[in-house]
Amino acid sequence: MSLAPRAVLVHRRTEYEELLARHGTHGQAAFFLSSRGRSVDEVLRRHDRTRQALREVAAAVPLTWRSTRVERADLDRFLFGPEDVVVVVGQDGLVANTAKYLRGQPVVGIDTDPGRNPGILVRHRSADTAALLHAAIAAGGLAEELTMVEAVADDTQRLLALNEIYLGPPGHQTARYRLGPEGEEGPGEAQASSGVLVGTGTGATGWLRSLWLERGSTAELPAPCERRLLWFVREAWPSPATGTSRVSGELGQGQGLRLTVETDRIVVFGDGMEADALELTWGQSIRLGIAETSLRLVT
Repeated sequence: MSLAPRAVLVHRRTEYEELLARHGTHGQAAFFLSSRGRSVDEVLRRHDRTRQALREVAAAVPLTWRSTRVERADLDRFLFGPEDVVVVVGQDGLVANTAKYLRGQPVVGIDTDPGRNPGILVRHRSADTAALLHAAIAAGGLAEELTMVEAVADDTQRLLALNEIYLGPPGHQTARYRLGPEGEEGPGEAQASSGVLVGTGTGATGWLRSLWLERGSTAELPAPCERRLLWFVREAWPSPATGTSRVSGELGQGQGLRLTVETDRIVVFGDGMEADALELTWGQSIRLGIAETSLRLVT
């Protein structure tokens, strides 16, 4: 017998909850904000809207379904199942934070603060949840397959990301490595830089776009569902031992970019989740390319 669908409600602590955790009481939080020219009332209103949206989403889950909740901080310890329908209640970035832990489960994005969030990935309102949940499991349900980027190390460590993957030094030092296309003979170009960024069409509205603009790149930014990536080297340093001839490019289906570490330590993380990073040491290599897994975003 197949399991009933499970609605997994993903959320994060509100700013108000974080203030209470730091300052202990509402009064202390209000005093802290007022001393900096802000009002706790504004923060509390956003908190109330988020909690109301969570209540409405939870109430919309069919009685025959199972349901559970998980906070952003616990995503790396949560086990998603193939029968799950993931309902992200919050901001666009929370969808990206969740995507790396999924393997094809449908995702519904619920915007808790319309007008303040861009609504690129959280496109719906809490009142639409019931219809969206049924659409998520219906045969032929409408969903966009958003391209993801993956990094696979030579020791089988693997990382997925919806927006971008960053490889570089853990602090403000310079990373040394060799970089080149997968399958090329030779070790690749020796480089010294503050890191490498490989991004998707979804990430083309964020960090990837800022690098694209900074370089004045003539490459066309990929669309979210397009099976194409762009990559940039950040602040490559020319020297007698390091080059700058390979500082940007694009990757299509089946193509890979290989980086071999020539420094003590490089971290690899996706979508800003630095706490859940891979660590590579001298001599290790890693391949970056289009992931087989896509994010199924219910439309």
